Amino acid sequence: MIGIITAAEFHPPSTGDFTFRCFGPSIDILGSELCFNFVTLLILLTLLGLFALFFFAFRKATVVPGKLQTLMEMGVGFVKETIAIPMLGHDAAAFVPLLTAFFFFILVGNLFEVFPFINFSANSRVAFPLVLALISWVVYNAVGIKKHGFAGYFKHTCIIAAAPWWLRYTILVLIEFVSNILVRPITLTVRLSANFIAGHFLLAIVFAGTYFFIANGLKTWPLAVVSFPLAVVLVGFEVFVAILQAFIFSILSASYIGQAMAEEH
Repeated sequence: MIGIITAAEFHPPSTGDFTFRCFGPSIDILGSELCFNFVTLLILLTLLGLFALFFFAFRKATVVPGKLQTLMEMGVGFVKETIAIPMLGHDAAAFVPLLTAFFFFILVGNLFEVFPFINFSANSRVAFPLVLALISWVVYNAVGIKKHGFAGYFKHTCIIAAAPWWLRYTILVLIEFVSNILVRPITLTVRLSANFIAGHFLLAIVFAGTYFFIANGLKTWPLAVVSFPLAVVLVGFEVFVAILQAFIFSILSASYIGQAMAEEH
């Protein structure tokens, strides 16, 4: 059986799955090609999907809500009660819109990974998680500087008062600056994009394998009986990951904002 399978032609997924041709003309900017392609189409679809969800859910909000209004109210309430209030306390209301936008934009974008005939999340391309991470970075640093002043925020963020002075103003300052100021947007970006790079490869392998087993004839059909249920299970797992990653990005952003506004380091 192994000999039969290895003798057949199988096209595994590759990094080429993340490269798309332009739909129309392109512009060259500093050696980089800028154009409208499949990935930018997904971002546009994500924005249109979000607009449609909120518009149709709340354009005629009623005291006794319909199904869509109920679903979206539950989603916004989840962000407020599970993310914003625990992390930000009495300051939560000011940041609920931002955290809600983070959560739903990432969630809808993530779910395209399992959407039939699309099966790709724009969040698997580093650029889009990086933009979201930079927005989070700008916000939490801005609110921290606004509350403490520039020098006060630096002291609040990078200086550990409980440490001995010879550590407090030397190596610990560098460590805290790198971890709190430089590394956070990188970790937010990598955590989100890496999960969907891995998820895309995983789903592509099991579905391509299932197709291969079916197309290869009766001799490999028994293997398709195993691989297809596994593919269905992995789709469910990817849906869970999509929700989880939207939650993690939002709650970490809320945590960073809360730390920036805290009274003590």
